Amino acid sequence: MKNSSIPKVVQKVLPAVVSITVSKLLPVFEAPFGVPPAKGMPFGPRSPFGLKQFFMIPKGKKKIKTGGGSGFIVDSSGTILTNRHVVVDPQAEYVVILGDEKKYPAQVIAKDPINDVAILKIKEKGLPIIELGDSSRLKLGQTAIAIGNALGTFRNTVSVGVVSGLSREIMAGDAMTKKTTKLRGLIQTDAAINPGNSGGPLLNTEGKVIGINTAMVFLAENIGFALPINNASKALKDLKKYGRIRQPFLGVRYILLNKELKERFNLPTDRGALIVSEPAPEGQGVVPGGAAARAGIREGDVILEIQNIKVSAKTPLEDILQKCKIGQTISLKALRSGKEIICQSILGERK
Repeated sequence: MKNSSIPKVVQKVLPAVVSITVSKLLPVFEAPFGVPPAKGMPFGPRSPFGLKQFFMIPKGKKKIKTGGGSGFIVDSSGTILTNRHVVVDPQAEYVVILGDEKKYPAQVIAKDPINDVAILKIKEKGLPIIELGDSSRLKLGQTAIAIGNALGTFRNTVSVGVVSGLSREIMAGDAMTKKTTKLRGLIQTDAAINPGNSGGPLLNTEGKVIGINTAMVFLAENIGFALPINNASKALKDLKKYGRIRQPFLGVRYILLNKELKERFNLPTDRGALIVSEPAPEGQGVVPGGAAARAGIREGDVILEIQNIKVSAKTPLEDILQKCKIGQTISLKALRSGKEIICQSILGERK
C-alpha cells in the first residue's frame, strides 16, 4: 500500500478512537499551623511554635487523575475495547473522551481473565465504529498502523510500521498492581507504542483492527506488542450470547518443563506441564471438582498432550485450551511414575 493511502485510513478510523482517563478519590493533606512543607524536607519545617512538623493533617478527599489509556468503539451503541490493565482498579472512575471532546462515564462490563482485554460501555447511540479484522491471516512485513493517546497527553498519535513478529510471549508488568502477567501469542510491531497507547487499535491497510496495542519494551527501539484481535472478537461474541466472557477450565496449576528444569530436578522429560501446588490456601495443583480432577490427574503428573497436541514452550497448555470449547470431551496424555497414561474429561468453565 502506498504511503499516500495511510492518511485516508487514519481519517476513516480516527472518529472511533477514544481516550480513557482514570480518576480516583484520594486523601489530601495539609501542613499544620498553615506552614507548607519545605522542599526536600519530608516531615516539613519547624512550625511557628518551634515544633518540627512530623505529621500532616488530613483535609479530605479529592478526585485525582491516576492514569489513562486508549480504546476504540466497536458498536454504535457504545461498546468499547481496551486493555484490561487500563481499567484494572475496581475503585477508580473511568471516563471516555471521544474525538469531538465529548466525555462519558464508562462502565467496565467485562474483563478477559486470560487475555489483557476489557470491554467498556458508554450511554450513547449512533457512534462511529472500527471494523474488526482477522489476526489469523497476518503476515510478517505487512503494514501496521498504531493509534492512541501517547503518554496520556498526545491524543490521536499515529505511528506506522510493519508486523515484525507473530506468536510472541512476554512478561508484562502492571504499574498499578505491581504484578507481572505472562502474555502469549502477541503481535510484535515496530510501529511506536508508548505508555498511554495501551488499548488503542493496531490496524491493517484496509482500516480494520488486527490487534490491541498492549506493551512496549523499555530501553529498546521499535519493539512493541499488540494482542491479536481474534481474542477480543471471541470475548465480544461471548458477552453478546452469554452476558459474560467464557473460558474453558481444566483446573490445574503447573510449570512448563524445559531441558534446564529436567536436569536441575532430575525429571523424566524436558517438555510438558508438571502439575504442582502453590503456597496458598487454595493452591492445590489439581483443583477439586475440575476437569483434570475428574480425569484422575494428580500432583506430580506431567501432562504431555491435550487432544493429541504436544504441550511445550511453543504450544503451552493454556494456548491449547483456548482452542477447545466448554463442555467438550478432551483426551489427555500424561506421564506418571515414568509411565504414560491416557484419560478423558469434559472441560468446565472458568469462574
